[in-house]
Amino acid sequence: MKVSKLFLKIPKDAGWLLPGLEVKRWFILLIIGAILATIGICIIYNLRPVYSLIKMITRITQMLPSEIIGWFLIVFGGILFFIGWLNTNYSILDVRNDRNRHALLEDLYRRRKLNRGPKIVAIGGGTGLSTMLKGIKKITNNITAVVTVGDDGGSSGKLREELGVLPPGDIRSCIAALADDEDLVAKLFQYRFKDCAGLSGHSFGNLFLTALCSITGDMVRAVKESSKVLSIRGRVLPSTLDDMRLVAEMDDGSIIKGESNIPESGKKIKRLFSEPDNCKPLEDVIWAIHDADLIILGPGSLYTSVIPNLLIKEISKAVNDAKAKKIYVCNIMTQPGETDGFSVSDHIKTLFAHAKYNKIIDAVLVNNDLPKHLLAPYKDAGSEPVIVDKEEINKLGVEIVQKNLMEDKRYEDGHSSFVRHSPSRLARTIYYWYRKKEKEKHNG
Repeated sequence: MKVSKLFLKIPKDAGWLLPGLEVKRWFILLIIGAILATIGICIIYNLRPVYSLIKMITRITQMLPSEIIGWFLIVFGGILFFIGWLNTNYSILDVRNDRNRHALLEDLYRRRKLNRGPKIVAIGGGTGLSTMLKGIKKITNNITAVVTVGDDGGSSGKLREELGVLPPGDIRSCIAALADDEDLVAKLFQYRFKDCAGLSGHSFGNLFLTALCSITGDMVRAVKESSKVLSIRGRVLPSTLDDMRLVAEMDDGSIIKGESNIPESGKKIKRLFSEPDNCKPLEDVIWAIHDADLIILGPGSLYTSVIPNLLIKEISKAVNDAKAKKIYVCNIMTQPGETDGFSVSDHIKTLFAHAKYNKIIDAVLVNNDLPKHLLAPYKDAGSEPVIVDKEEINKLGVEIVQKNLMEDKRYEDGHSSFVRHSPSRLARTIYYWYRKKEKEKHNG
């Protein structure tokens, strides 16, 4: 049930008494404090006000039943106290109208609920990771997004080469996805300057992070400070602070350097590695993985978004050894230049081979509903649906989770516009799988 629907069923101000807000405990404490203070005052004055009050009540009760008087005083006094306490809070918070008051209450309720959500670590990069985070943030506030820093194309690549900063593009997208005011922040952070000398092609978010990096001294602090400004849910961490460059060895023995060049080579990738090959992870990343309840790999480009994080040996080992539930979100379509002809099991085998561990995932999440009319344009571009080869997946000891994960966006003629993961469907499916596994664990 959505929080907004719940609030429609009760008076707005009475919503402050809902369970889970962590407000009633302080309300009760105020009452106890007020009673004790009143008793203290009475003692100082030798209880004379109490005697006078009792005499007055005695006279009144001679005219009316004592039960009616008692309940009237309790209810009337409680109402006055609640109104006073409530408006004191509103005054301190400078909430001036009913709409803002209701929004404050709903926001507080949502935050309290989300703060008790599972600790989730999402590992990846590119559009896939930010898409998933838009859905995950509605389940929990305890999110750590671990983002690859191998990007060397577009605006990120220019800033990386010219200013020597970590590529901010994927980090920017994840921050925008986790922001409370997603629509406004996304538009601002994703805004690209056009026809501007020196700025053409750069996004505002990339420039913002680069400037903060220069002011604070490193990208981690820049991300933390920007996260505070934008009030994001969870946190975003680069997988490493080292100047990581992706290198691919192709089937014909040739070597391709640079994340942006690898898919353009037109050759099949044999293996991926990094320069330097001993990149060190952030300590916060390792701690987050060890402390996680759920670890998610993907979705996103297999070789240029997901695997680069696993090339950092300490991250692969931490994921393998983690007690958390672990799931890999497989892409819906193959990616030209990276995963041509790949099945689901091929994706999993490639992950295992590069991580050098086979316990990095417990399950794979795959889409099971793809309208045929969408396939033609993708086929022309050299992309096709990723085949779910169940027998091979079972041999790898990986559970298969199948669900309709597609975004339901359509043209005016009723046809879906593109093949993309739906943030909400993706998040719900992952969360339900996690809850199911937790129940099995406790029941077993």
